Formats: sequence, C-alpha cells, structure tokens
Amino acid sequence: MGSRSAYSTTAGTLYFDGDCGMCTRAVNVLRRINRTGRLTLTPLQEPGLAHRLGITHQQLMASIWWIGDDGAIASAARAANLAVATATGVRVPLWLYMIPGVGWTQEKVYAWVATHRQYFPGVTPYCEHAPQECGRSVTSPTPA
Repeated sequence: MGSRSAYSTTAGTLYFDGDCGMCTRAVNVLRRINRTGRLTLTPLQEPGLAHRLGITHQQLMASIWWIGDDGAIASAARAANLAVATATGVRVPLWLYMIPGVGWTQEKVYAWVATHRQYFPGVTPYCEHAPQECGRSVTSPTPA
C-alpha cells in the first residue's frame, strides 16, 4: 500500500467497530471535524463487508478499515490518518505517517489500543443506536 493512491484524500469511507464504545467516541469526533464532507463513517458490521474486502471476519474485526473512492484500501493507523486527512482536508497526518519510524510506531500503538479498547472510556456503541446499519433486526418491545 505504498502507492500514492494509498494516501489519497479525495473521499472515502472509514469502517469502525460499531459495537465498541471507544470506537464510537472516536467516530463522533471525526463526525465533528468532517468539515470537507468527504468522509463517510460506517460500522464494520455492515453485511458483506469482509467479502467485499476479500478478508476473513476475524481480520475485518481486528482494526478499522478505509476504502477510498479511488479504490485505495488501508487499515489500522494508516486508515485513521487517511480519515483525519480526508475529514479536515489537511495532509499533515499522512506526511507524518510517511516519516521513517513514525508510521511503524503509530501501527504498534494502534495495535495495542485495539486489543485493549475495552479499557478505554467510551459512549454507547453505535450499533445499539442503529442496529439496522449493523445488519441486525430491529425488534419491537413486547407489550406487558
């Protein structure tokens, strides 16, 4: 993914874990800073996503994923940098990521946070608010 298109910020979708409160909190920040309107945020639980990416469900759930409108695919820290750059229209996160050692360090930190995310403060997970977007049926409460 070292091609120039892997660093495109034209537009794209960031797929996040909609069952994770910390992830939902981070996505809420991205929604607020999305001044370009070119960033779409969608839960990883979207039906058929792993198949579209050509990966297993386990690989899908291991990190966030980016699919650029130009076809670029990225995950983990690279995906986060692409999302921030796309939302803000500022390429600095991508330039920093490309500095030798910085991207590697970001990936290691991302991997640690991803495996410990349940210990970080969060909010009500996205999929609890929008089960239909997470491929879940909406059940009506049963009358008492």
